[in-house]
Parts: sequence; structure tokens; C-alpha cells
Amino acid sequence: MSQFTINLIFVLGSFAIYTWIAVWARARSTREFYIAGGEVHPTMNGMATAADWLSAASFISVAGLISVGYVNSAFIMGWTGGYVLLATLLAPYLRRFGTYTVPDFVGKRYDSKVARVVAVLCLIIISLTYVIGQMTGAGVAFARFLEVKVSTGLLISSVVVFAYAVLGGMKGVTYTQVAQYIVLILAFLTPAVYLSLMVTGHFLPQTGFIGAHAESGTPMLMKLNEVVRDLGFQDYTADVSNKWNMFLFTLTLMVGTAGLPHVIIRFFTVPNIKDARRSAAWALVFIALFYTTAPVVAAMGRMNLLDNIYPNGVHEPSLSYEERPQWFKNWEETGLLKFEDKNGDGRIQFYNDGTLPTPNKSFVAPEGWAGNELTVNNDILVLALPEIANMPGWIIGLIAAGGVSLPPCQPRPV
Repeated sequence: MSQFTINLIFVLGSFAIYTWIAVWARARSTREFYIAGGEVHPTMNGMATAADWLSAASFISVAGLISVGYVNSAFIMGWTGGYVLLATLLAPYLRRFGTYTVPDFVGKRYDSKVARVVAVLCLIIISLTYVIGQMTGAGVAFARFLEVKVSTGLLISSVVVFAYAVLGGMKGVTYTQVAQYIVLILAFLTPAVYLSLMVTGHFLPQTGFIGAHAESGTPMLMKLNEVVRDLGFQDYTADVSNKWNMFLFTLTLMVGTAGLPHVIIRFFTVPNIKDARRSAAWALVFIALFYTTAPVVAAMGRMNLLDNIYPNGVHEPSLSYEERPQWFKNWEETGLLKFEDKNGDGRIQFYNDGTLPTPNKSFVAPEGWAGNELTVNNDILVLALPEIANMPGWIIGLIAAGGVSLPPCQPRPV
């Protein structure tokens, strides 16, 4: 069976399950359409909230961001902190006030239609920005795994999402998102466990992250630092140069994500305020399961990528372009992986030539090198990981399903 067929089975199979759930749990009243009747179990609601919070953007992009340097873990801290802020200081009090949305709260609290309209406009802008990120992620995933154009992938995902959002309303969407979280977390954890066993010998990715590199015996992060330093990049674990800037950036992410409307509405789908708080706690557990694995995938994924480009070590000749593996060819077709042979030696030189951010100042390029010749889009790290590591075809199909498992747009009153 070809890899394309396997991918198709996983992707279409997951969409079929989502659509069936949406029909099975379709809304039969206005209350069910907007807040799922307010009868969702806290654990289920926590899982649906986690699927909302993580989504395709986190699945595809977070590990790619952190792979550039651990300093980008600020995104995880900011987004997770934003959820805690929302869950403890915002959502329960909105519910107690008796409103479903922030615009509704603003309009009643200040007795102003103008304030409510402004809040509605802000909500629309936030929602559009969020949806653009989700659809972009779906387009990237479809472009590779279903071998279609990005625009075609966007259309397919839009039709499917529209179908089970309209049919099921919030009730159908909630139970669909429970299934989506299961697919997403399995698609993320399975290759992470596989990679951790391969690189460090640890079954748990989190312990492998602080364990030793299996081949050299050197602590894994220290080994990664050595490799990237020898290629002219800054150490992966390099200290933050401006801690104040890091703090402000994290705080901005917290405050910004605390106002996400599609997450706020989740606290109205449970029976009472006590269950809303329990739901928030469960969601944090499910989110943490993902976010504690993301740095592992980032670090080991980057190590795995460099090992493929420099199979005999960074001080030995790099991979020949003519002998590039199939995964390289597959991602070249998407335009997210590009090679330019600047020195005409037919080999793929991937190092920091001084034009890339945060260079290692002590690095001196070997004679004959003509600059970095490979451009790798960070978004492909997670999706390409199983192919780069030669994992079984079913894992590639599973991660394809996870990559296109973006949460649907939720119906909510404004």
C-alpha cells in the first residue's frame, strides 16, 4: 500500500468520524446550538477546550519555533499563562454575571451599545486572525500529505468544518473536538516517543529531553549545542540576552490569548461555575501533556534533521543533493524546503553564514563554503518528522490526520 493511500485513509477516516459525531450530537435547540445545553461533563469539556487551545497552529508551528532556539519557549509560557489568566480571572466571572460573551458583558456592564459594537468588532478581528492561522496550517498539511495545492486543501477543510459546525452547533462541535484532541495528541505523542527511543533510549519523551544522547553518551541538549555551534548557530540553550524583553513578550502573549472568544464560550457549556473551574483544571492537564512534549519534539527533531544532512558528522562532507532522500524531494515540491547550490559542489551546505539571526560569533566557515544553501520552513518540522526519521507509514498517516485536525469555527452569539 502506497504512503499516499495510507495518508488518505487516516485523513478521510478522521473527517468521517468528526462528521458522524457532529450529526449524532447535533443541536436540537438554541441553547444546545450556542452552549451545548450547558450539560457537558467537565472532563469532556476540558478535552474540547484543549483541542480549541492547541489546534493546528500549535500542532504544526510551536515545535518548529522552539527548534530554532529554546528562547522561543516564551510562546508556550505566554499561551499557557494566558489560559490560566482566562480560567481564573475572567471566564468564571463572566458566567456569574450572566453573559455569554465579552461583547455582551461590556454592553451590559457599561450600559452602552457603542461599547458593545466596539467589542463585537474586536471579536470579529480576533476570530478572523485565528481562523487564518488554522486554515494556513491545514493548507500546509494538505499540500504535503494529500498531494494537492494549498488552495485546494483550504477549500476541502473549509467544506468539512462548515458541515459539522452547522449540523451540530456547539453541542456537535464539543464532542467533535473531544475526538479531535484524541487524534491530535496521539499524532503528536506517538512520533515523539519513537524519536525519544531512537535518540536517547528513553520511552518518555520528557525524560529523554534531559537524558543522554544514545550514540555519544553526551547529555542530549549538550550534544545538540555542540552540533549547532559547529555549524555556526547560537547554542540551542543559549541564555536570553534581554530578560526584561522576554518578560514583556510573555506577558503580552498572556493578555492577548486570555481574550480568545472561542475559549471563553467553553465555560458556558458546563452545568455550573464549580464545573467550569473543574473543566479549566482538566483542560490545563490536557494542554500540559502537549506543551511538555513540544520542546522534546523541537530539540530531537532538529537533531534528527541535522543528522540527515550531515550523516557522518558536521565536520565531514554533507549530504549529496543527487542522493537526497525521498522526504527531501517530497517537501521540495511544497516549496517549504529549498536548495540553492551556491558553491557548485553538489552538496547541501546547511550552516549559519552570518546572515541568519543569533549567529555564533566564533564560527569560521570552512574553505570552499559559499553560504547557507538550504532554506527550511519551521512549519515542516513536525509534519516531516516521521519521514525524516524513517518511521512506519502508519505514523506518517497519523500525523497527517493530526495536521489537518483543526477545530471548527464555533457558533456563538455576539
